[in-house]
Amino acid sequence: MSQKLKVGVLYGGLSSEREVSINTGTQISKNLNRDKYEVFEILVDNKKDVFKCEGLDFVFIALHGSFGEDGQVQSILDALGIKYNGCDFFTSSICMNKKMVKDILNNYDVKMSKGELLKKGNCDLENLNLNFPVIVKPNSGGSSVGVSICKNKKELLKNLEMAFIYDDKILVEEFVDGQEITCGILNGQALPIFKITPTNGEFFNYECKYDNTTIEELAKFDLKLDEEIKRQALKIYDILCCKVYARVDFIVKEDIPYFLEINTLPGMTEGSLFPKIAREVGMNFKTLIEEIITSSFNCTK
Repeated sequence: MSQKLKVGVLYGGLSSEREVSINTGTQISKNLNRDKYEVFEILVDNKKDVFKCEGLDFVFIALHGSFGEDGQVQSILDALGIKYNGCDFFTSSICMNKKMVKDILNNYDVKMSKGELLKKGNCDLENLNLNFPVIVKPNSGGSSVGVSICKNKKELLKNLEMAFIYDDKILVEEFVDGQEITCGILNGQALPIFKITPTNGEFFNYECKYDNTTIEELAKFDLKLDEEIKRQALKIYDILCCKVYARVDFIVKEDIPYFLEINTLPGMTEGSLFPKIAREVGMNFKTLIEEIITSSFNCTK
């Protein structure tokens, strides 16, 4: 009998998305094949907890937000010589920085809304060269925490205060009113496109993501637009040097896809978008996790 692979599941973490991460990690651990893997659940309460992974063969990072998606954990695991799921530390750190991603993609003919970066303690709204409404986003956040739509400068001032709780740098973009969609990518292949329709808010915010009121379903675009969205998603994935899997989000307005952001560690509960998308190509949750582990383990980072 061959020796089982020692697989750790890192979950919890230090960010505002800790509860989401705990749910993710619990479900991943539950669905790992115990006949094949010896599973170690590692709850992260401080940064030193990552060193508990020493001696493992593979780590499934189920952390969200800062110290999870931003390359820090990946760099520690690289130093320990441990393989892990998804992108390397360099790509992870870049993709967590929304403004940096926009600056990179601006050189590659990717459609995006106009945006400006505001820094805590240095917000000059008088010279803000954007048309309202605008959308406010913590520059390095996830799960839409601290995100809001502002119809005027008064609302912007109010919502910036809230956003600065989560990050010292805030990306403010002109709001594109259209259909939000997402395209999952697995091993260099674009998966079916899903459309996201919130029924309890103006956009796919934190509450909509986790209150089960949002309609997430297969998008039915004409062939030309479907192929263009997938082409753009793969192009962005390649430009940013992503590995194994990611999810690319867009807003479609008048048949034009506008890039929103890329998720290098997309949500991974059975009810999350990426597993839902994978089911459209015949992959259940357990099969998807197995595919991510196998591909990541064999991936050169």
